[in-house]
Amino acid sequence: MPRRLESTPRSDGYHMPAEWERHDGCWMLWPQRRDTWRDGGKPAQRAFVEVASQIARFERVTMGVNRDQYENARAMLPPQVRVVELSNNDAWMRDMGATFVINEQGDLRGVDWRFNAWGGLDKRMYFPWDQDQLVATKMLEIEGIDRYAAPFILEGGSIHVDGEGTLLTTEQCLLHPNRNPQLSRAQIEQGLADYLGIRHIIWLPLGVYEDETDGHVDNICCFTRAGVVVMTWTDDRSDPQYARSAAAYEALMTARDAKGRRLEVQKIHQPAPMTMTPEEASGLDVVDSAFLRPEGERLAGSYINFYIANDAILMPIFGDRQDAAAAQTLAELFPQREIVQIQAREILLGGGNIHCITQQQPAGG
Repeated sequence: MPRRLESTPRSDGYHMPAEWERHDGCWMLWPQRRDTWRDGGKPAQRAFVEVASQIARFERVTMGVNRDQYENARAMLPPQVRVVELSNNDAWMRDMGATFVINEQGDLRGVDWRFNAWGGLDKRMYFPWDQDQLVATKMLEIEGIDRYAAPFILEGGSIHVDGEGTLLTTEQCLLHPNRNPQLSRAQIEQGLADYLGIRHIIWLPLGVYEDETDGHVDNICCFTRAGVVVMTWTDDRSDPQYARSAAAYEALMTARDAKGRRLEVQKIHQPAPMTMTPEEASGLDVVDSAFLRPEGERLAGSYINFYIANDAILMPIFGDRQDAAAAQTLAELFPQREIVQIQAREILLGGGNIHCITQQQPAGG
C-alpha cells in the first residue's frame, strides 16, 4: 500500500533525475475539453494518438482517460498503449501529474504538487480543476509508489533539471503572484531544494511570448545533457520574443551549474509567428468557466517543447521552414537517439506541446 510521506525527498536522499536517464514509461492524459480542443477534441485526439504511438516504440505509455471517453480512446490507441480510467479536467499531464524522484539504490517515489490551473481564478484558464489536483495521487496509487505532498503550487513544465543538482526555471512563472504569493523567492528556492533534491537554480527572466502558462521553462530552454542547454531563438529584433530570448541567453552565459561549470548554450530558431485562424477559433465551445482563445491570438510555438524518450526525441514540427534546421540541431545534440517529428499544431492550439502532455516515469531498481 503506497504511503503519504511526511518527510521530504531531500531529507530521504531522493532527487529528480534528468529526463534523458532511462524510463520505465511515460504518462499522458486524453484530450476532450471542447473549450480547449476544437471540433469536439477530435483533431487533438488524433495528435495525441500519434504522440503516444511513437513513444510506445521506445517505452511503455499509459493514457489516463475520463470514463465517458474510455471506449473511444481504447479504440483509437494501439494495443501496446495502456489505457486506464483516470478522471481529469484537462490533458496536461506534465503540469498536474506527479514528478518522480529516485535515490542511489534506484528506489522510486513521487512528488504531488498543488495545482491551480496556471493561476487559479485570477487567470481563469478553466474551472474547476478538482480532478486535475487528484491525478498525481491516483497515478502513484496505480503504480504502488509512495508519495510526498508538496505544500506549494508548482507545474512540471515550469522546471527542468540536469540530474546533477541544477534546476532551470523562469522568474515569470515561479515568482508570479498567482502561484504562491505567500512565499518569498528564498522560500520557493528552499522548497525546490527540499522536494527535488537540487542544490542550485538558474533563473531565466521570462518565457516564450504569449505563453499562457506564464512562461514555463520547458517552452524556452532545457538541458540536453549536464552542462549543455538548448533554447529558443529569433533573429528578428522586431519580434517581442527577441528581447525575451536575448535576456535568457545573457542569463545562461553568465550562469554556472551546481558543479561550477559554465554552460554550453545552443540555439534553435523559433518557427515563424503563428496565430489562431478563424476556422480554428470557431471550432471551440465558449463557456463562462474557461479562458477565451480568439482568432488572431499568437500561439507560443517553440521547438524546445520536445520529449526525451528512451532512445528517441519526440519533437514538434509545424510545416515551417525552420522545421528541418530544428530537427538537425536536435540530432546533433542527441546523436544516439532517433529524432521523431510530430505535426503538433493541434496540440499547440490547446496552449502547449509535446513536453506539456507527457510525464516520464524513471526506471527504478
